[in-house]
Amino acid sequence: MLPSYLDGYVDLYRESPREAALQWFREAKYGLFLHYGLYSLLGRHEWVQLREKIYVAEYEKLKDRFTAESFDAEHIADFAVDCEMKYINITTRHHDSFCLFDTAESDFNSVNSPAGRDLVGELAEACAKRGLGLCLYYSHGRDWRHPHAPNNDQWPRSARPEYDPPEPSYAYGEEHDLQIYLDFMTAQITELLTNYGPVAAIWLDGISTPASGDYAQFKCQELYDYIHGLQPQVLVSYKQGLLGTEDFLAPEHEAVDTAGRPGEICNTMAPGSWGYNAETAGQHKTAEEVWATLRAARQAGCNLIINTGPLPDGSLDPEDEPVLREVGARLRREGFPE
Repeated sequence: MLPSYLDGYVDLYRESPREAALQWFREAKYGLFLHYGLYSLLGRHEWVQLREKIYVAEYEKLKDRFTAESFDAEHIADFAVDCEMKYINITTRHHDSFCLFDTAESDFNSVNSPAGRDLVGELAEACAKRGLGLCLYYSHGRDWRHPHAPNNDQWPRSARPEYDPPEPSYAYGEEHDLQIYLDFMTAQITELLTNYGPVAAIWLDGISTPASGDYAQFKCQELYDYIHGLQPQVLVSYKQGLLGTEDFLAPEHEAVDTAGRPGEICNTMAPGSWGYNAETAGQHKTAEEVWATLRAARQAGCNLIINTGPLPDGSLDPEDEPVLREVGARLRREGFPE
């Protein structure tokens, strides 16, 4: 069945689902990024667990406060359409390992919280109804909860918080087995690609961790091939590229040499933070600044995906919503800047 976001690419899809998706992505130009999770409740940056060295058992208590009472997937999807965006990317699981979807691999998820909801599922349905591409952010190189995720001794680039004394739930030394973590991630990505309909992209994060050690141990090409086997139209990105075989590159803030592949520059409305950060109030991008960022992306031949960090209750940031709607209105009047 043709994914709704690929309506208009029927003939190419019949020939090659991935080529149809690549063509769609090149023409999409503009998307919405959402960083939402337990860190949003604290409002002190999405890396608050690492920065403040909050031990796992203490951080886990935030799950009991996660209600997402104002997370409205229908409103978010309507908002993206009004902003002239063609796709939405949401943090299904950030570095803290809290999942916004129904997963059998971990009880640390939004369904098993006071919210009692599968936020990814809700957004998948809303996107499908509107022909929006659903992109799924997934933290690959970092996990601050899983016992067998990369440790700092082999992968020093912010793999784990620098706990002193050491975090008791982590596996160390000979007990540590990266393959257990890789199997966990494969199982979760399988869930994401079998339970939520057609997915436009799997957007992997945490690249600096594998890049700081022997990244061959992460078996990324096997993962890419597996993803394409599950859904052949799905595009795979790993930030600015780890292997060079990714379908598109997605650097932060500035373009990189894409070597002819599609590119997506990810940028954020709040300075220095992707998740909700109360300290950045009043400092977010203006409509003119977003327009200039969009122009720079287009001049580099890249899409722009602009991020907003929903508030603790899941509602869109009231500082960002009117600004992005204003940009959408300008796009309808003038078209994309070149």
